Amino acid sequence: MQQNLRFVFFDVGNTLLFANRPRILAPLHQRGIAPAEELLHRLEAEVKNKFDDIVEHGGKADHSFWDMFYARLFEELDLRAEDLRQQLIANTRTSANWDQLRPGTHEALGQIRGKYKTAVISNADGKIAAVLARCGIADGFLTITDSGIVGREKPDPVIFETAMQSVGAKPAESLYVGDVYSVDYRGAMGAGMQAVLFDVAGAYREKGLSRVESLEELVGMIA
Repeated sequence: MQQNLRFVFFDVGNTLLFANRPRILAPLHQRGIAPAEELLHRLEAEVKNKFDDIVEHGGKADHSFWDMFYARLFEELDLRAEDLRQQLIANTRTSANWDQLRPGTHEALGQIRGKYKTAVISNADGKIAAVLARCGIADGFLTITDSGIVGREKPDPVIFETAMQSVGAKPAESLYVGDVYSVDYRGAMGAGMQAVLFDVAGAYREKGLSRVESLEELVGMIA
């Protein structure tokens, strides 16, 4: 990390908040199907790498990730029910279904906020601020930049630039923390920011990229 770091911007999904699996996967559970968490993490890592390759070669960003993810999950489960797959995709794209905090989130954010100013940049549905507030972690962020309101999605540099302007941050003094290489890491770097991958699934463990697997690890990295 550069020595002049003053601002830390966070993604939300799979970074600050995590999927409410019982709610999102309820249509599967109602059929007596309960995918193991290990399988979901393995597929997340696999699909992230495939998705990154598509985006880096000009493919559409963000929402197609969940199309790919659930296509692979249904392959693994030997399911052929397109209506059901679309329902799961819709559930996953609903920001209210991302409301699970990992233990230690409040404490780690408090440590980071003791040294840096913090804000949020999220590809969401215009309602992510309400979800962060409901989860009790919104108050410490100077601003919450939601693509559903801005009208631009990561990796478009405009959404990063909009967020930095909202807090008076310069790119060289700003760090972005997010979970998808092609969308978050490359997007932030393209806007002149520093970047760290929040890689709980271990998708980028062997890529030689700047990454952490917990907020506590991030605290140690930027201390």
